[in-house]
Amino acid sequence: MNPADAPILVQLTDTHLRPNGERVLGAVDTHAVLLHVLDILRTGGRRIDALILSGDLADTGAPEAYRRLRAAVEPVAAELGAQVLYVMGNHDERTAFGIELFGYDPGSAAAAAPHDQVLDVAGLRLIGLDSTTPGQHHGRLEDSQLDWLAAQLREPARLGSLLVLHHPPLPSAVPAAEFLKLRNADRLAEVLTGTDVRMILCGHNHMTAASALAGIPVWVGPALAYRIDAMSPAGRQYGIAGSGFTRIDILDTAIIASAVETTPTTRLYDKSDTEVQERLRALASGKG
Repeated sequence: MNPADAPILVQLTDTHLRPNGERVLGAVDTHAVLLHVLDILRTGGRRIDALILSGDLADTGAPEAYRRLRAAVEPVAAELGAQVLYVMGNHDERTAFGIELFGYDPGSAAAAAPHDQVLDVAGLRLIGLDSTTPGQHHGRLEDSQLDWLAAQLREPARLGSLLVLHHPPLPSAVPAAEFLKLRNADRLAEVLTGTDVRMILCGHNHMTAASALAGIPVWVGPALAYRIDAMSPAGRQYGIAGSGFTRIDILDTAIIASAVETTPTTRLYDKSDTEVQERLRALASGKG
């Protein structure tokens, strides 16, 4: 595959949107953060094939928060020509999520059921799983969902599959993350073994991290709303300002997840790709 033709996806996770005028933790205007990130994507001049929103899209499950999210995300996705995958998180409310983001009828069975879905993105199969249980903050996949997933994966996709769920199927040395993880990761591992799933994308922890399940890379993307300091002093947990998203490149032999910082920073240089590549070639040849 020509790298210029390789699909590019963007993961946005833990947006924690609230109704107009409300801030998360009394400090963070998550709507403004989302608009800033979307503007980066819209004006960056790069092709983006899909936007993956991997849970905790609303902070309290308020219908207005989902309407604000959709009004912000979908015009930018349309401008980019990108598909959108919405995935549930533990802060989301399943019925409001289904009504406001998927257009389900109020009171319908579909609005209240787990929101699992499949998208084809230029030959890559993108599977979103609802790992939530209403009223709980830890994650769990029901047997019916795992059976559905197994059926979806029975035939391989041209570029393989990317699985998205909110709760990381991983143990953690951080107590809060360990308590709130996906509880039946062993069952998920059984279903995924021997399939074409090339990476698992998650959110939830507000800490960027990487590991593996059943030999498949697991990426826990940076949150948009705020961060948890993984090196807080022993016995303490710090919530700190900061935001980011993930760029995902689908190549022939690998999927590359790259964390992108969106917290205001000082730019140390601004050079063209050509200038940087010429400098690297000079260094490699010993002439730099």
